[in-house]
Amino acid sequence: MTSIIPARTAPSRVRPASGPAGPASPRTAPAPLAPRARLLPSLAAVYRAQLSRARVARIPLLFVATFQSVGIMILMRGVVDGGAEARAVVAGSSVLVVAFVALNLLAQYFGQLRASGGLDHYATLPVPPAAVVLGAAAAYASFTVPGTVFTAITGSVLFQLPLTHLWVLVAVVPLSGAALAGLGAALGLLAPRPELATLLGQLGMSAALLLGVLPAERLPGPVGWARDLLPSTYGVEALARSFDARPDWGLIAFFLAVCAAVGVLSLAVATWAYRRAAVR
Repeated sequence: MTSIIPARTAPSRVRPASGPAGPASPRTAPAPLAPRARLLPSLAAVYRAQLSRARVARIPLLFVATFQSVGIMILMRGVVDGGAEARAVVAGSSVLVVAFVALNLLAQYFGQLRASGGLDHYATLPVPPAAVVLGAAAAYASFTVPGTVFTAITGSVLFQLPLTHLWVLVAVVPLSGAALAGLGAALGLLAPRPELATLLGQLGMSAALLLGVLPAERLPGPVGWARDLLPSTYGVEALARSFDARPDWGLIAFFLAVCAAVGVLSLAVATWAYRRAAVR
């Protein structure tokens, strides 16, 4: 009886499939990612986006901020007659418009952005963190220009102060806005809940009101030290000195330089807070 043993066959070789373009090519390395966008183009793009977003609330925002500062000056008119105290009231009320937007509203915005997951959207974009913070801060601070100018002119007429050197606002508004916006963004990004960010923004604006509008000579010693720590104080001092008959431009330049340094520091802290919040 014979058994049928299958014959050993040679192993077959699998040939690569060929298509219209010929044999399949070996696996290639993935293409490199695109480089990150530069700071200035990213900053301009974020600024335009935030400006168009906040444009809807522009009129109510300007009205509330300006009406609040003008009302404070009218109330202080019954207490302060003139001199250095009047200059301090007008300068503090003008910068208060910047504080209302750049400090209070920006803290609320970044607090809500963190709570709603909006930071994840910006984290996926190839833009530097500094561009996000600076773009949002610049967009919110832009809305303060008309109200600040109107408040300064109204206060000058109300307290009979000279209007000659109000061009100092060209430097006071952006520098004070940068310092306060950096502080507001940091408060909103570091707050664990949006309600706490709103509370911190309100407290910061109240500090700008009490420490900036009230004359420094009438503040107690410890409160005066807290006034020196407020970023907007140096913008208030620069604007108040410009109302003098013969302004000390060296001292005004010093206050503006300090305000600029504080603004760079506060924006750096806000950028660090953004990176910290984005990775969580």
